[in-house]
Amino acid sequence: MSGSGDRIPVLTVDGPSGVGKGAVSSRVARRLRWHVLDSGACYRVVALAALDAGLKIDQEDQLVALCERVDLSFEATEDGPLAWLGGEMVDSGLRAERVSRMASQVAALAPVRAALLDLQRSFCRPPGLVADGRDMGTVVFPDAPIKVFLDASIEERANRRYKQLKEKGENVKFAGLFRELKERDRRDRERAVSPTLPAADATIIDTSDLGIEAVVDRVLALVSDWLA
Repeated sequence: MSGSGDRIPVLTVDGPSGVGKGAVSSRVARRLRWHVLDSGACYRVVALAALDAGLKIDQEDQLVALCERVDLSFEATEDGPLAWLGGEMVDSGLRAERVSRMASQVAALAPVRAALLDLQRSFCRPPGLVADGRDMGTVVFPDAPIKVFLDASIEERANRRYKQLKEKGENVKFAGLFRELKERDRRDRERAVSPTLPAADATIIDTSDLGIEAVVDRVLALVSDWLA
């Protein structure tokens, strides 16, 4: 496949939680000097705002209203995309476990996903976009010319998440984290709207035994092939 015309190139990087999508997408975006979208942060912003407002998961109208007020942007770094909300960096607050749990529930709501579609697609700007998420290649950018689905064993993903949280000083237990991740996987795979599954034309990369730079190199090679 080769790049052509005025089409803005989009690389989608999908996969389950803890597979390294953020770091890989951000590093690839930096190398290419493209924009980056952390679609999960869109749901996390809504989740954080909902928690702060005391909203429940069944209050869909209020959650959709929150989506319509989101002013979000991203900065690609070596460690992953940094999220800015209304000009203020909010990334650390979005990574808290309570926000992650709420975001997973919010993401299962069809009205919320529909409300955030326009926001996510607005990040598609020249010279190109790297979009990280769970349904980037299947729903948000189904016509993207380059699609990747990252995967890894649940044990490896839970271990990565455990190390990240411990390094941040959070008091977490591996067993509890493993159970939460397993339940989140089930919820993401089985939800009726935009389940976490690879697009039919995606390249699947198992990252269980690969370092970040090795994965980045593989993804960049795919982009290079398309641009050739």
